Amino acid sequence: MTDALCPPQDAQTAFSGSLLTRPLREQNAWVWRFRRNCSITPRQLLGVFVSFALGSALLAVYCWSEGARLVAPFAAIEVLAVGAALLVYARHAADYERISISDQAVVVEWAFGGREGRLEFHPRRVRIVAEGHGLVQVGDKTRQVWIGRHLRPDRRAVLARDLRRAILLS
Repeated sequence: MTDALCPPQDAQTAFSGSLLTRPLREQNAWVWRFRRNCSITPRQLLGVFVSFALGSALLAVYCWSEGARLVAPFAAIEVLAVGAALLVYARHAADYERISISDQAVVVEWAFGGREGRLEFHPRRVRIVAEGHGLVQVGDKTRQVWIGRHLRPDRRAVLARDLRRAILLS
């Protein structure tokens, strides 16, 4: 048969023009995974924070012993502020989006700040829209979800095109 009647079923040929990483083929479904770009794991982050807090405490104790009494309260405020910032960072370190497209369903799963969600759509009724440089909207008449938070804005339109292509291939 010709290629027009039997579209390619591997990611190398189906998504060869894509600027994004190619989707994986898992259990008869195209799967995209997007994660936040984190340069440090939460365990490493804890180690850095503990060493920072100990260093600040040692410096504050030394300054206290030399007569500079106001250094200790400011060091404590500094450690609390850095701790709060690192806590916000750690809460979002495991954020992800996962899109799975098969002939039975389009499944969108996400985790954002400790909250998780999942929506499932029928592949023939789903609508995928890339709105300018905003997020990609996936939805039907009653439900919708926005994806692409972990992509650069210029790549979101390519993601929408690739998702539509995967629906046609499934």
